[in-house]
Amino acid sequence: MTVPVVCTIDEIGSRLDADRRAGLQVGFVPTMGYLHDGHGSLMRAARAGNDVVVASIFVNPLQFAPDEDLDSYPRDLDRDIALAEANGVDVLFIPSGEEMYPDGPVLTSVSVAELSSRWEGESRPTHFTGVATVVAKLFNIIGPCRAYFGRKDFQQLTIIERMVHDLSIPVEVVGCPIIREPDGLAMSSRNIYLSPDERTAAAVLRRALDAGTAAIEAGERNPTPVTGTMAAVVGAEPLARLDYVAAVDPSTLETPNILGPRTQLLITAYVGSTRLIDNCTATIADKNRDA
Repeated sequence: MTVPVVCTIDEIGSRLDADRRAGLQVGFVPTMGYLHDGHGSLMRAARAGNDVVVASIFVNPLQFAPDEDLDSYPRDLDRDIALAEANGVDVLFIPSGEEMYPDGPVLTSVSVAELSSRWEGESRPTHFTGVATVVAKLFNIIGPCRAYFGRKDFQQLTIIERMVHDLSIPVEVVGCPIIREPDGLAMSSRNIYLSPDERTAAAVLRRALDAGTAAIEAGERNPTPVTGTMAAVVGAEPLARLDYVAAVDPSTLETPNILGPRTQLLITAYVGSTRLIDNCTATIADKNRDA
């Protein structure tokens, strides 16, 4: 049977409140739709760890700047419903824009200072305020739960974790591994925009991350050569144009003077006109551990 679809805030709240009163643990997967197996992996993780799984589909206008792709963002609701059902979702929450923002533009917003100002935040200044605001609203609608997010959007995950901590929101945020295509490209709804040649070229993001990881694993502790190596890999791909690369502390998202035991490598590049992001964690072995 097709997974039930709920479109109103009151109905989804009442339904999940009843589940919690019955002693059931709720798992939540927020999405913007056009689902792929990366989303499916979040749903499967939620299914494995909870009694009830709810996923939302809402293309949030607050996180798109006027010159970004809100109107052209890919949508395929029938496909989304089928994928959600196949991955164990019990109920889909699919509100309209009017349901989420009945009075038009919101007067209240959520901003996570410092963590939002660099990297993606510098390239897309309004983006993370839009993300934090809608996620906070969804958490209030869904109620206490475990919420599942992919690590592909690493800065977003870090911001949401800090927002939940700072505001004492009764949600456990669960970060899940990146799901990749066989050539290493991170799964993304925006991959559909790539032409065949661009799709082949897009694997350069993962190659750049691998090159940065190799430098760190070889003992490089200066972030500048690491990011320089990554940038050179992207620069060698004619169809790619680098936006930024970074080697940061995974907790603060700041670039240290000397890399610590764990470093988050971030990369964003345009392939053709499509903007793609990726990241990975690199570690430096402690050579003195056995000394």
